[in-house]
Amino acid sequence: MDKLAQSIFKYRWVTIIAVILLTAFLGYQIKDLRINSDVISALPDDDPDAALFKEIGSKFGGNDMGMIILETDNIFKTEVLQHVQQLTDSIRMMDGISSVSSLTDIIDIKGDDYGIEIGKLVDEWDLPDTPEELDKLKQRVFSKDLYRGSIVSEDGTATLIIFTIQDEADIKSVANSIREKAESLNLPEKLYYIGSPMLVTYISELMYSDLLRLIPVAFILIAIVLYLSFNSKRGVILPLLTAAIAIIWTLGIMVLFGYEMSMISNNIPIILLAVGSAYSIHVLNKINYYRETDGKRAIFLALTYIIIPVFLAAITTIIGFISFIFGAYLTIIKDFGIFTALGTLFTCLLSLFFVPAIISSLSLKKVKKKDKNKEQEKSVLSIYLLIPLTNLLHKHPKYILTAWSVLILISIGGIFLIERSVDIQEYFKKDNPTRAAENIMINKFGGSKPIYVLFRGDMQSPEVLKLMIETEKYMEKSPDVVSTQSVADLIAEINNVMGEGYKIPDERDKIEQLWFLLDGNDIMSRFVTDELDEGIILSKFVSPDNKAKKIFANYMNAFIQNHSSEDCNIQITGMPFVDVTMDKSLLKSQMGSLSIAIFFVIILVGLIMRSLPKGIYATLPIIVAIVILFGVMGYAGISLNIATVLVASVALGIGIDYSIHVISYFNYSFKISRDLNKAIEDTIMISGRAIVINVFSVSGGFLVLLFSEMVPLQHFGLLIALSMVGSSLGALTLLPVILILENRKK
Repeated sequence: MDKLAQSIFKYRWVTIIAVILLTAFLGYQIKDLRINSDVISALPDDDPDAALFKEIGSKFGGNDMGMIILETDNIFKTEVLQHVQQLTDSIRMMDGISSVSSLTDIIDIKGDDYGIEIGKLVDEWDLPDTPEELDKLKQRVFSKDLYRGSIVSEDGTATLIIFTIQDEADIKSVANSIREKAESLNLPEKLYYIGSPMLVTYISELMYSDLLRLIPVAFILIAIVLYLSFNSKRGVILPLLTAAIAIIWTLGIMVLFGYEMSMISNNIPIILLAVGSAYSIHVLNKINYYRETDGKRAIFLALTYIIIPVFLAAITTIIGFISFIFGAYLTIIKDFGIFTALGTLFTCLLSLFFVPAIISSLSLKKVKKKDKNKEQEKSVLSIYLLIPLTNLLHKHPKYILTAWSVLILISIGGIFLIERSVDIQEYFKKDNPTRAAENIMINKFGGSKPIYVLFRGDMQSPEVLKLMIETEKYMEKSPDVVSTQSVADLIAEINNVMGEGYKIPDERDKIEQLWFLLDGNDIMSRFVTDELDEGIILSKFVSPDNKAKKIFANYMNAFIQNHSSEDCNIQITGMPFVDVTMDKSLLKSQMGSLSIAIFFVIILVGLIMRSLPKGIYATLPIIVAIVILFGVMGYAGISLNIATVLVASVALGIGIDYSIHVISYFNYSFKISRDLNKAIEDTIMISGRAIVINVFSVSGGFLVLLFSEMVPLQHFGLLIALSMVGSSLGALTLLPVILILENRKK
């Protein structure tokens, strides 16, 4: 370690110049950083339901389909129809739009004395303008499943304008243009925006807003904590500079390797800001401790001691992040683990090499030991926290152990109250317009969670079309399914208008004749492929309850297994099915990543400290903190979702640092003094000081997420902050008690 410290001093200018050049290069790459908030693109390709969902969405335009909800007291008014027509025409004329469907521009199949007519439900050049015409339109809308509950709500107070964006178009740009155009019309009705393109665009805006607002606030908050702790500019600038450089490097490498920022990786700058400053705090604290010697010697002594604890702390933190690669369902969680681990490695290396290089290049004044000791004794932190804590550990170790035991038992009860949630709408606050739009979709249109039943076979075959009708009837028996639609319904409807009943004709020739009448209509691209070898039933699922989704999945899988054949292969997917798999993965990911992290942390700490019991001791406080964390989640009603599933492993990775520093300094002090009480006192007064500063800094950084516009990120920040407080208390109370009880005989 002494040789390494000398090398750091010797090559300090090489280090500084290399860091500056690398930061400039990677910082330049950040200009190309893109935000991708599309959850569908994050679904894994190796999961059958997710892969089929993306395939169907791509073939039939589902992934690029958005909707405007127009809400008023009564849709069946001439002026309202004019506004619907105005919106429809405006959207159709925009670049990047492939199709638009609305009340004033939707297919209608009519029959009269002269034959059959397939046209539009409403004549856009002659909108209904008399009570009789409006009433006739209302009756027709409510008499057809194609319209009722699908394009117009059953209470007649809301209608949808549905649009599909072209594959090659920039989804966010088109979605923003649609919203801006709709708002510019200044219509008196209420407008809401829903669907994948609008949702992706809105989440991207929230993420961008969070980055611009929260990162500066986090910097300022941590700067205040650092200044109050170190009372020097160096103590503020160096930790923040280290974190900033690590953030730049990480984001720059993301761009170089073609990755985009997601709803999860949006947390990376805040996490690295907190973690990066933490390692620098320990290095600075140790250098300040040795400042009674000359400046160069202070750095040597500090680095000789601090390199192993900081590096070990970084490795354990990296293990916590890397554990997300194993068992995570969404690719965005795996990406988060990779780049947060990489960023943590950068913060560690910068703290151990760059920070000492900067300090050794500046003047480091000598401080008299007696003045430093007097300063420590008079510090607010020592008087009101560290000294009382030391006295408590000496006098009442068993009381501390009992208190922790009671807290653990209470928390275990809360663990059983934790609920899992995979509903993306929970990302938004209750008063958010997107959440309001989702509520309208649920209450008036049966929800926005699509169900796709894919039929691979001859779409003009009577047997295939009849099977589609049979499948729809079976689906509609479920209380959570509404408005099933397919090309089979259109064929049956034409057949009915021609006077032969609402059914699929037995002859293929007859079907081809009816099919000819539908050719060229925009609606056909939503139901069948151009080759007519695949078709879908499109439906919606109402209930957000995961139990209902599982029941429906089993219900449909049994039907498909009995009716699928070589001539007509049937598959089903949709958000309910993806949600069920994602729900299972939450628990699997939580248990898997946490188990992996705990196992490797114990082994790694045990190997480096040459004692497996010490590896276990170091891990005990953070395990206890995680148990308490889960208890808080259960009692507070915070669900386990794609954001909060990260908390436990992140808390383990960061929180284990405190225990490592306590054990490291205790071993160092006990080896020199052979006095148990003095070793505990020195550990609390020296390492405890850095830990407390660290906790305030890290917790402050994460608490900034409380001001995020996305609810799970608020919970994420709060829970990480709580876990930091819990793990630090465990490291400063529970762990010393264990060390006291173990070393008393010695």
